Amino acid sequence: MFKKNVQKKKKDESIYAHATGNFVPLEEVPDPVFSGKMMGEGIAIKPTDGTIVAPVDGEIIQLAETKHAFGIRTALGEEILVHIGLETVALKGEGFEVLTKMGEKVKKGEPLIKADLAYIEENATSTIVPMVVTNSPEGKFDFDWKKVTETVAGETEVFVTTLK
Repeated sequence: MFKKNVQKKKKDESIYAHATGNFVPLEEVPDPVFSGKMMGEGIAIKPTDGTIVAPVDGEIIQLAETKHAFGIRTALGEEILVHIGLETVALKGEGFEVLTKMGEKVKKGEPLIKADLAYIEENATSTIVPMVVTNSPEGKFDFDWKKVTETVAGETEVFVTTLK
């Protein structure tokens, strides 16, 4: 009798900090769309460094024309949006350098966007960087939130999602 080579499907995914800085609960982001979790569950970071990295291995599925946001789809199926600053769409790409492209496979910790924090601080509402799982309202994932206060981009685990 032959045994079938059955590969177990991954059921959980560790999500890491997308920036180095201070952890901010999503409810404390000074924007009702994020703090009200209208876009999904997540966290935010008040960055001390302008390098924004991939929080997880995945594929770039969204890249804002104005360079202030990107989306990644993971192997588990999460669709993660990272939004650099508040009211930064009005900057029309100024203050951002994109280091990736649509459809690119990226690795956790890989730099994706460089943001000029001084420019953003002067010309936008905030430099805070929310990260949300945009398909979390569908109820497919459970979240295990990690207790952190400071983050290191690509190194600090901030939450784990589990496929229900």
